[in-house]
Amino acid sequence: MADKDLSRRALLGAGATAFAAGTLSAPAVFAQPTTTLRCGFWDHWVPAGNGAIRELCAEWGQQNRVNVQVDFITSVGNQNLLTIAAQAQSRSGHDLLSFPTWEPAAKADLLEPVDDVMGRLIGKYGPVNDAAEYLGKIRGTWRAIPAVSGTQMKPACVRFDLMEQHAGIDIRAMWPAENRRGPGADSWNWDTFLAAAEKCHAAGVPFGMPMGSFTDAVDTTGAILASFGASMMDARGNVTVRGNAKLKTAVEYLVRLARFLPNDVWAWDDGANNRALISGRSALIFNPPSAWAVAKRDAPQVAEKCWTVPMPAGPEGRFVPYLPYFWGIWSFSRNKGPAKQLLEFLSERASAEKQTNTSNGYDIPPFSSMSDFPVWANEGPPVGTVYNYPLREHHNARASVAQAPAPAEFAVQAYQQALNTKVVARVNQGGETVDQALAWLERELNTIRRGG
Repeated sequence: MADKDLSRRALLGAGATAFAAGTLSAPAVFAQPTTTLRCGFWDHWVPAGNGAIRELCAEWGQQNRVNVQVDFITSVGNQNLLTIAAQAQSRSGHDLLSFPTWEPAAKADLLEPVDDVMGRLIGKYGPVNDAAEYLGKIRGTWRAIPAVSGTQMKPACVRFDLMEQHAGIDIRAMWPAENRRGPGADSWNWDTFLAAAEKCHAAGVPFGMPMGSFTDAVDTTGAILASFGASMMDARGNVTVRGNAKLKTAVEYLVRLARFLPNDVWAWDDGANNRALISGRSALIFNPPSAWAVAKRDAPQVAEKCWTVPMPAGPEGRFVPYLPYFWGIWSFSRNKGPAKQLLEFLSERASAEKQTNTSNGYDIPPFSSMSDFPVWANEGPPVGTVYNYPLREHHNARASVAQAPAPAEFAVQAYQQALNTKVVARVNQGGETVDQALAWLERELNTIRRGG
């Protein structure tokens, strides 16, 4: 027995020495095999998207001896927002959750800082886009990790045949499925867009651009305002409407553009523009590839004539609407270490590519260095149709969040109230002058600022 004890102690001592010297390697173990890491992820619009997350979580859990419990929470009926609110109030629930665009700022005081994880990821892959940092880095601290799953851009999806027939624009020549600009790309600006909108409207295939209170309308309008340098509130929360020539110019442009859109766009929800494209009634919408993917299934004759291109440029540059998800860890989680490591694993290039591939290119990683995944070049028909969906260097574009750079607590209210589309509606639908509509906008923003 003494010999056996001595041998065991010698073996353990030798193992400890070898570990300290770095001669043994094994997966990092953060918890006992019986520990459960509870994860609540967004229930993906693309069904296979859930499968990628489930497989990645199972792979990481097996490697690290952690039982990863995965739940998928739908955004239908705002169930994800209700879940977040309930867990924040009860200080219990999942260890980590998927948080929609504005929620990291709203729940910042209840979220575990993730500067360490973001520091390592940025060190590997370069900086995330400005919009992701604006939403996820609150008061100088990363409170959530920009997610891959569920994050979308909203560039233009163009019926290239209708655009060429009625507006004389060869959009595929401008923006080929290659890492370069084509002939005419430098003229893809809002003046060109307005002229094309007028011609397609006259031909009975108007651009399907919502102007109501839903996210597609708010995001697109926000990107147009940004391209004119037209902010309504600055980063300190000061209202910047009065005497703002850039804002007035942008609103006047939107008023002119709206005259060439379908008459009912003021009531469109986020599905109406998709339906306009899929039915063949529209020559252009601003959307992620989901509308094209549905057309591929339900109206292949439409899908094969679609081509995704960047937003037109304005006087202050080119901006593309960005609607991200984030992964956050509750400060009351009992498993913060494993949660951080799992989220870092999900953000690695190989994991990100699996999520993007499984969602048919819908999911957008926050790192520009990951815009070269082959999926966007290979998807079709037609092959290359979504090549220009992610931001690429030759686009010379930036991600846009409507109502930025206002502080998040003010911006989210202006966003939810759709103030940017309502100011246009007050002119086109309400008969007000642009100056009257801007005076109304100033009053609304001051009310938000005062907390009214």
